[in-house]
Amino acid sequence: MTVLGARALNRATLARQLLLDHADLPVLDAVAHLCGLQAQEPQEPYVGLWSRLRAFDPAGLSDLLTGRSVVRTHLMRRTVHLLTADDALAWRSRHDAMLRQRVLGTYRRELDGIDLDELAAAGRAVMADDEPRSMTELARALAERWPAPGPRALGEMLIAALVPMAQLPPRGLWRTKAGVRNVPLSSWLGREVDPPTEDRSDPVGQALVRRYLAAFGPAASADLRAWCGLAGLPTAVSAIREELVTFRDERGRELLDLPGMPRPDPDTPAPVRFLPAFDNALLGYHDRGRIVDDAHRGLSVAGARVVLVDGRVAATWNVEAGTVNVTPLRRFLSAERTAVAEQGRELASFLSDSESRRVRVAAAPG
Repeated sequence: MTVLGARALNRATLARQLLLDHADLPVLDAVAHLCGLQAQEPQEPYVGLWSRLRAFDPAGLSDLLTGRSVVRTHLMRRTVHLLTADDALAWRSRHDAMLRQRVLGTYRRELDGIDLDELAAAGRAVMADDEPRSMTELARALAERWPAPGPRALGEMLIAALVPMAQLPPRGLWRTKAGVRNVPLSSWLGREVDPPTEDRSDPVGQALVRRYLAAFGPAASADLRAWCGLAGLPTAVSAIREELVTFRDERGRELLDLPGMPRPDPDTPAPVRFLPAFDNALLGYHDRGRIVDDAHRGLSVAGARVVLVDGRVAATWNVEAGTVNVTPLRRFLSAERTAVAEQGRELASFLSDSESRRVRVAAAPG
């Protein structure tokens, strides 16, 4: 079985994640290809798409949100994702049990003894008027009936798990600050969530596996679990195994992939890319060694914005007063420093509507 080294996996990840070349894709197609973008920080997907698409116009993504073609909702790993409407409706039921378990993992003591199906029915009844509500408002509407858990535990279980919800614009619109207001996903999108399937071959899981591999492969089953949070996909993998190709990584793990997918030469040049907080390219794997050194792995879960140099995390970045500030994690070669500065100027221009091209690259660590 062919062994793929870390650099080969890195270049495959960059190609699948649209980070090796800027893609000429419509924004909706890019969101679909990426299986959604993590979006608990509402503005971050704009940088993620700017880094991936040629001539990205942020107004296009805002229009998709207000036009209900994409939606902000809790899904993979119980985090807020920006997904196409079609994917949100098709995938939500397959995530229901995981979402419940993840909320219970945080609030098991507070929710002990509560019939969650009964709580879900009560939550749906309150939201049946399609009036947008915050998590606290929904919890308070039910607090008299369930006073013990407190509004946080009740609200988290209802919003993140029991009642599929959409976070309404203006939350998530370009350069807009707005609190979270929720309405039922089916009401906002005008279609019901696809019901759970009784087919034991798990067709929804099969679709998830194929879509994941197209955007993240080659990858191990552990990577798939880390991306979506679902434990029960072995049946889906088994059902489609004959259509997959397999490799090994340098640790001997089996890697799955779809045939005919890009697996570029490991020596393919990789351009500098600025990634937003919680980007797919980092959080889509259990083994993140293909893109970030173990010493810096914690940056991905801490919400640091990172810079890829030669395809790997080499710096962090932030913005202050219109200036993109880059903090290297290692010493840059002269050409690398020049490329980072130039891409930083482009990012500053994007974030400021061309009013600023200021970038500051700090000195490398000792």
